[in-house]
Amino acid sequence: MNSNKLANITVLFGLLAFAAQLRALDNPAWTRPFPPHQIAGNLYYVGSEDLASYLIATPQGHILINSSLESSVPLIKQSVEKLGFRFSDVKILLISHAHFDHCAGSAEIQRLTGAKYYVMAADKEVVASGGKLDFQYGGDESLRFPVARVDRILHDGDKVRLGDAVLVAHLTAGHTKGTTTWTMDETEFGESGVQRAEGHRTLHVVIVGSPNVNPGYKLVGNKAYPKIAADYAHGFQVLKALPCDVFLGAHGGYYGLRAKYDRWKSGDHDAFIDPEGYRNYIGERERAFEAELKRQSAGKR
Repeated sequence: MNSNKLANITVLFGLLAFAAQLRALDNPAWTRPFPPHQIAGNLYYVGSEDLASYLIATPQGHILINSSLESSVPLIKQSVEKLGFRFSDVKILLISHAHFDHCAGSAEIQRLTGAKYYVMAADKEVVASGGKLDFQYGGDESLRFPVARVDRILHDGDKVRLGDAVLVAHLTAGHTKGTTTWTMDETEFGESGVQRAEGHRTLHVVIVGSPNVNPGYKLVGNKAYPKIAADYAHGFQVLKALPCDVFLGAHGGYYGLRAKYDRWKSGDHDAFIDPEGYRNYIGERERAFEAELKRQSAGKR
């Protein structure tokens, strides 16, 4: 191969990588600020319009779920502070899964807060490699992210505790090998801070990691991830078994953030209670997975 042809190929690959980065970032909802707000009890939304980040506030410090993009960190910090909390009081950082749009800001958040970073075991190597070891995107430099220190490796069913907050990590793999769905229970409070008279309602919160089959994912004959189809199927079984009152997710679009926030702002404090929406979403995503698995199993491209 002559040097001119090699140079042209190098340029082409560079352009393709740049184009991939632009496609990944060409979603204004990922970076558009969104009003921070209380969801239930000590659980708050502090993300952008679509990249969801959640704050669990306690007198002993705070837990943050999802650091999002590198550029998201100032937005998250500002949202936390608008709610009246100190960003430096974030003690534990969690993620939904090890893709750059949910964990690229982790190293910077660690630097700013000193937070301990807890990651599901099967996503640990991806996080520690800055995305290089991702089964699907490891070869795409445009989707890499800063390496962050992992302080605790999590396994399915592990509990994360801080103050009176308890979260449970559920392994719902497939989207990544360590995709994590978080659950917690919240006691509903009125605006005055007094428990509602109608019964001190305990709300089961589910923060879905991701049940989506991305374009290009090989569900059949995937040498980099042989168990991918089985992991997806198991994940759906887990998700269907979880009790859910408050339906949340790694992206605001999963659970209709905008519409529910508008209802909440108008005085509907049950706006985020949506067990039927949760069941419908998981059912629809499972059917999409099964259809794609069937298509690939039949040898269709």
